[in-house]
Amino acid sequence: MSDFHLALRVPVEEDLLPLSTLLHQNGVLHRIFEEGGQQVVMVARADQAQRVQDLYRAWRAGQLRIEVSPPAALQPAVARGIHWQIAPVTLLLVLLSVCGFLLVYLHAPRTWLSYVTFLPLQFINGQPSFGSMDGQYWRLVTPVFLHFGWLHIVFNSLWLWDLGGRVEQVLGHFNMFMLFLVIAVVSNVSQYAFGGATLFGGMSGVVYGLLGFSWVAPHLQPRWLIKPPKSIMILMVGWLLACIAGVVEVLGFGAIANAAHVGGLLGGAVLGVVLGGFSRLGGDRA
Repeated sequence: MSDFHLALRVPVEEDLLPLSTLLHQNGVLHRIFEEGGQQVVMVARADQAQRVQDLYRAWRAGQLRIEVSPPAALQPAVARGIHWQIAPVTLLLVLLSVCGFLLVYLHAPRTWLSYVTFLPLQFINGQPSFGSMDGQYWRLVTPVFLHFGWLHIVFNSLWLWDLGGRVEQVLGHFNMFMLFLVIAVVSNVSQYAFGGATLFGGMSGVVYGLLGFSWVAPHLQPRWLIKPPKSIMILMVGWLLACIAGVVEVLGFGAIANAAHVGGLLGGAVLGVVLGGFSRLGGDRA
C-alpha cells in the first residue's frame, strides 16, 4: 500500500506486542502482518522507519524496557483511533452530510433542496413535481448528503466515520474519494431504478457499500486488515433485511431506501473483488 512504508522484517516467532505498544505510545501509526514466514512492520510516514528500527534494536539489546499494561491488545493493521489527519476525505463526507441534514432540518428554501436531489424538484399546489436531469450529472451523487432526521444523520455519520476512516487508511485519500463516488452513483441509481421519481437521500447506501468492500476485499488482499467483525455484519445485514421486510417502517422510522442499501452493498462487494484482486496481482506490499 502506497501510504505505508516498510520499516522492519523479523521472524514470525517473535512477540512484537511490546514493540507495537511502544510505537502506539509514541504516536507512530503502524501496521504489523505476516508475510512469507516473517512479521512485517509498516509505518505511515517514511521518516519513521529508521526510528522503528532503532527502537527495535535497543529493545532487543535490553537497553529499553517496555511494559505492556493489561488489557492492552495488539491491533496490527489499523490504529486504535481514526484521526482526521489520516481520514480527511471521510471527515469531509461527514461534514457534507451534516450540511445536507441542516438543509432539511432548518427548512432551507426549496430551490436549494432542488439543487441536490436526484431530479430537479419543484412544488406545484403543494405537491412535489420532478423534472429531468438534463446533463446535471452531479445529481447522481448529491442525494447521499440529504438526511431527514436526527437518527438518520447520527447513525450514518458514525458508521461512515468508522468504516470509511479505516478504508481510507488502507486505500489512501484519492482512492477513497473515487470509491465513494462509484458507490454513491450505484446506490442512487439503484434507488431511482426501483423507486422511480421520489425524494430520497442519505449516506446509508454508501455505508453499506463500504461494509461490502470491507468484508470482501480482505479475502483477496489479506494485508488490508479492515474486515469488520462478524457481529457487525450480522447486525447491519439483519437491519437491511428488516428494512426490506417492512418491519422498520411499521415501527415508525419512515420510508427506507432499500434499493440504495442493496445496490450499495453489492457495488461495494464488487469493488472489493476488483480492487483487492488487482492489489494482490499487482504485488502491493502494504
